[in-house]
Amino acid sequence: MSKAATVYDVADRAGVSIATVSRVLRSPDAVRPVTRERVLDAVSALGYVPSGSARGLAERRTGVLGLYFPGFDAAEEAPALDVLANIAGATPPFTIVQDETDAEGEHPSMLFLDEVLRGAELEAWKQGFVLMVGVGRHDPDRSTVRDMAGRVDGLVVLARSVPDEVLARLALRIPVVVLSGPSRGDSYDHVTVSNAEAMAELTRRVLDQTGDTPPVFLAGPDDSPDGAERWEGFSHAISEAGIRIDEVVVLRGDFTRASGRRAAEQLISDGLPTALMAANDQMALGALDAFRSAGIAVPEDLIVTGFDGIEAAALSRPRLTTVRQPMIELGRAAVQVLARRLERPDADPVAVRLPLEIVVRESSLRPS
Repeated sequence: MSKAATVYDVADRAGVSIATVSRVLRSPDAVRPVTRERVLDAVSALGYVPSGSARGLAERRTGVLGLYFPGFDAAEEAPALDVLANIAGATPPFTIVQDETDAEGEHPSMLFLDEVLRGAELEAWKQGFVLMVGVGRHDPDRSTVRDMAGRVDGLVVLARSVPDEVLARLALRIPVVVLSGPSRGDSYDHVTVSNAEAMAELTRRVLDQTGDTPPVFLAGPDDSPDGAERWEGFSHAISEAGIRIDEVVVLRGDFTRASGRRAAEQLISDGLPTALMAANDQMALGALDAFRSAGIAVPEDLIVTGFDGIEAAALSRPRLTTVRQPMIELGRAAVQVLARRLERPDADPVAVRLPLEIVVRESSLRPS
């Protein structure tokens, strides 16, 4: 195997300096055509491949972007798994089971953060970066995101997943883009959606069918900026309809399907409202599970709505009325904004706000 060509070999063959070789490879339009062609011919003839690690050291860049999420996936509920136990072939290659449960209610579905991750990975690849993902499970001192910050060129974080003081220190070292949640007078770039406006309009549509009786609102975690904006939109529409906000029953969930089931079971025990509006689809789907198990008809007995537009919302029984977020586009936009910040570190902060779609389905359509 012959020795790999170096930048010095290319420069010698083309009769130029190594700085010129570097300029041709990084900014070819900045070099005269005759010189550029001579360098590229030398690169081709020698089979020269630039060293990514050496280039990264010279530019103080890693070529890696970070994406940090909180631990929303209930990892503590995952069963134990020891794949090494199967090396000796002690277990049979397959088993046959009779599935007698309601698969729709139990199987996992594509979540909001999964779709955002897909979009971020796609855009990172298109922009020439590698994406590093960190999940802050049981991470009170935020050691995960601190470690990530030392290994990436820039960081996308879900709003309020990192304490303000920690985020401020990280932003002194690398660019930070905040995903979901509006700017609070900070100097970060933000990528968000019109949560409040869309929830207000959805609430008006529900009130058109329920009249003066307010829906129950199933809120998410109290530290969720998206949840806070959705409550803002809901409460605005309630007040606009002349209903006192203190008449609204508010239940608290954690954005999981299980918490939606628990909330619905409480309503079944206490008495059904005219409608249940959940701050995300997973909780709404959990409520549908519980209502169906109890023989309660949706939307005949009560209306149910969600928010996010995950795939499972279109497959539920009945299909779920929701607000569809551009989840993949959110991930892509966050990476685009971060890449722009790396190229223009002194530019003013930007706030990208993506539109939403209200998707009306059977769970909110009562027979006329």
